[in-house]
Amino acid sequence: MAKTPELLPFDLACLPEVTGPDTLVAGVDEVGRGCLFGPVVAAAILLPFSQVEQLGSLGVKDSKLLSPKRRTAIAGELQRLGGEYRIGYGKAGEIDRLNIRQASLQAMGRSLSKLSTDPSLCLVDGRDEIPDLCYPQYPLIKGDERSLLIGAASILAKVWRDDLIQRFARKYPEYDLCNNKGYGTRKHLQALQQYGVSPQHRLSFRPCQISPNFKASPRTSG
Repeated sequence: MAKTPELLPFDLACLPEVTGPDTLVAGVDEVGRGCLFGPVVAAAILLPFSQVEQLGSLGVKDSKLLSPKRRTAIAGELQRLGGEYRIGYGKAGEIDRLNIRQASLQAMGRSLSKLSTDPSLCLVDGRDEIPDLCYPQYPLIKGDERSLLIGAASILAKVWRDDLIQRFARKYPEYDLCNNKGYGTRKHLQALQQYGVSPQHRLSFRPCQISPNFKASPRTSG
């Protein structure tokens, strides 16, 4: 079998919208797409082009390659860097209504819409464009590995979502959320069989459909 070619780092400077060091550039990524529980969360980060290379010196990389302690530390450094970041999310009910792909795009769009200033361009993790953006966007497959901006967004989103799930874990201790963060581990699946679904579970995901006549607890909203 032929080896899949490695994707090269993305050269932000080659884009026509980057006209100088003060050009405002954004990166956006989502986390929690494959979870059974909780929202899909996106973060958008906005920086002048001249500051993007500093992200590398902070240790920014794909959030999945970092320990929780290192992610938290880098997130703190990113917040002190002087740029801007915002969070957007799609609740479980929105995921069930729209599907996870559309809810993820919506969450990314929400995070970008909260920025105080529009960037000159935005790098988007994945292959899909975000609907209704009023500035150029560049989808990047495996963007969190190829772009420091997207990698920084992935860290901010992951830290924010993990903190939220830790709070949910106190309300729903039976699902082992402290350890699985909402993903479908063996303990989580066993808990679904034993206790059923919570209002925060994604009912459109097959493991949450635990019987032909399953009934979810009422959702508070979304």
